[in-house]
Amino acid sequence: MTDQQPGLADNLASLETHLARFRQEGIQNHINGKNVPARSGETFETRSPVDGSLICTVAKGGADDVDAAARAAKAAFPAWRDMKASDRKAILHRIADGIVARSEEIALCECWDTGQALRFMSKAALRGAENFRFFADKVASSRDGQSLPSPTLMNITTRVPIGPVGIITPWNTPFMLSTWKIAPALAAGCTVVHKPAELSPLTARLLMEIAADAGLPDGVWNLINGFGEDAGKALTEHRAIKAIAFVGESRTGSMIMKQGADTLKRVHFELGGKNPVIVFDDADLDRALDAAIFMIYSLNGERCTSSSRLLLQDTIAETFQQKLIERVNKIRVGHPLDPKTEMGPLIAKDHYDKVTSYFDIARSDGATIAAGGTAPEGDGFFVNPTLFTNARPDMRIAQEEIFGPVLTTLTFTSEEEALEIANGIEYGLTGYIWTNDLTRSLRFANGLEAGMIWVNSENVRHLPTPFGGVKASGIGRDGGDWSFDFYMEQKHIGLAIGKHPIARLGA
Repeated sequence: MTDQQPGLADNLASLETHLARFRQEGIQNHINGKNVPARSGETFETRSPVDGSLICTVAKGGADDVDAAARAAKAAFPAWRDMKASDRKAILHRIADGIVARSEEIALCECWDTGQALRFMSKAALRGAENFRFFADKVASSRDGQSLPSPTLMNITTRVPIGPVGIITPWNTPFMLSTWKIAPALAAGCTVVHKPAELSPLTARLLMEIAADAGLPDGVWNLINGFGEDAGKALTEHRAIKAIAFVGESRTGSMIMKQGADTLKRVHFELGGKNPVIVFDDADLDRALDAAIFMIYSLNGERCTSSSRLLLQDTIAETFQQKLIERVNKIRVGHPLDPKTEMGPLIAKDHYDKVTSYFDIARSDGATIAAGGTAPEGDGFFVNPTLFTNARPDMRIAQEEIFGPVLTTLTFTSEEEALEIANGIEYGLTGYIWTNDLTRSLRFANGLEAGMIWVNSENVRHLPTPFGGVKASGIGRDGGDWSFDFYMEQKHIGLAIGKHPIARLGA
């Protein structure tokens, strides 16, 4: 961060300006182009994890609201599907322009609503704009197919949008993840009912405003706030909704699959992870240390791709852990709007209680708390960055997704042992391999049960590549044309190129 950037006081003053209207008006649902309260009249409160203060009230949507939104999305679908590709592309680019124009507002509201540090959220809006631009530029080719001639037919394929879709996004980095899901759906020609997480509704509202200002037709994108047990369930069960894209916990994904079964709903799940970073003794250890720390302690550890298990070859484990402990103890925990802060508070009390419960679990299982394992005094759901050492692969701290700034270290002797430990969990989202042996990296990556693997790198997102996991970490892939595979149906058309013989029955 540079001295020219605004400090904490300046950021707080800007935040107050942006929050004033939310406090006065609250957040409503958005159905068929109009801001509306929940049909029940009910609301709920959203509070900041920084100090527990009330941000605003939010419409508590239910089944009736979801039904209205789904009907609006269904009615708007034919016109949006048939709109000229150039016109749809232009709208998506205008949404991207609007995101850039309001990037400061988005970042500040996201920090206050989620507890994420500004040093990371300041880029979230720009990444969201990039998502819209990337898929806007793919609109023209979204329906492209193949030519597959046979001796008697000219066979061609094309893709068509599946219809109205439901998108359910989580509370961690909610703005970026919303754009990551919604942009390809709109580019494909689908209409959308979006239910953001109840713990972080602010930036979903801002994104909806930006889309409306960009000229998105009424009903194409609808926003329903609410809780999973009512609004979420109604969305996953609604007959007009043809598919559900969900980011969140693995158990919730399983529940959504059951709820959508009666309507044979297509599902795309980006779920949990307990991702290994494997460091061999021939690796660039300084870079591996930087990457391992960044991937677990940035974003407060509340990320599905976090490197929450550190597997160290026993020949370098002691030295590596000593450096790790020193670095972890220096991570700056503080107010998320302070440019110097590296870690802010966790999202909410329930999640804080879950994360901190693993401190006692680690002790009872015989692991060592080498750093952290405590919470700073004062308001807010702050937790000190925590490191567990002397752990075994079968311990809960090495098996369960904690989803916080908590790292568990394990040691191994051989490549075979490392692979067994890495694969010995129910999850399979990402893996990080650190070695300068090219053949080992290829061999290990081939055997590692994960949907995404980085070698000698942290998680570096590249939009054309497939994003997703295996096992309990998800179903399907985002990114590039893989997103269109979910939001669109493949269609085959066979054209006879001559008078081939046709069997004559009853002639």
